[in-house]
Amino acid sequence: MPIWERTRSGRLLVLGAVFATFLAAVMPGQASGQDGEAIFQSTCKACHTIGGGRVVGPDLAGVNERQSEAWLIAFVQHSQAVIASGDSDAVALAAEYPGLSMPDWPLTDNEVRAVLAYIKQAESAAPAAPAAAGAGASTQVTGDPVLGRHLFQGTTRFVNGGPACNSCHDVSHEDVIGGGVLARDLTTVFSRLGGPGVRAIVGSPPFPVMQRAFQNRPLTDQEVAALVAFLQLTDATQELHQPLDYGKRLLAAGLAGAAILLGLYSLIWRKRRRGPVNRAIYARQVRST
Repeated sequence: MPIWERTRSGRLLVLGAVFATFLAAVMPGQASGQDGEAIFQSTCKACHTIGGGRVVGPDLAGVNERQSEAWLIAFVQHSQAVIASGDSDAVALAAEYPGLSMPDWPLTDNEVRAVLAYIKQAESAAPAAPAAAGAGASTQVTGDPVLGRHLFQGTTRFVNGGPACNSCHDVSHEDVIGGGVLARDLTTVFSRLGGPGVRAIVGSPPFPVMQRAFQNRPLTDQEVAALVAFLQLTDATQELHQPLDYGKRLLAAGLAGAAILLGLYSLIWRKRRRGPVNRAIYARQVRST
């Protein structure tokens, strides 16, 4: 390619880049709106609505007017640090939602601004807020709790291959094998979050670890309904269930296994060689002398 054509192409590329930057600068809402919506759907929607009332966390309609941009960015990125600093609004919010904590989201300042811009844009189209359905709300669920129990402990696999819930969580239920301790006990989660909150988190996990665990392996509507029904039943009947005591069972199983192994060893030992390998040769030499 002649040098003048290369130079012209380079100038066109530079002009195009400058023009794109100019568009992004003069139309920030359009440049960030789609990204803000995508971030909201993947990280915020499970716990928050925009004008739809409380689910797990507060309704975010009007949040731009209630707090400054700097405060909102800091809280989204490091909520627990803001609460620990003694900020009055953060402390009051934590007191309003006891036992719940928003994870620290690894979002940049511009990504948080994009979410805030999307919230402001979506407020005009938001439905009227229904009655609050927060922690302790009694919501009728229609799932199969027996299927939910099997899904929770992994005796029935999820259709899309996601990990069983008790690999990280536990519940106090005599029919459920003891689960993991990597995450919170879910025995009373229905009382704390209510039906809509539990359904939202199970169906669209907002926590980074859960998102990675179920990435490309989402739960079906039937599985979500079954897990919610199981957690509701577990919460309602928790006083009737006692955690299984595995100590005596493990001891009995260990003794039985040891007895079986000793029996096998004794059978094998009966066929052992009872003398040295060269005993017969030695005996012949003794007789020949």
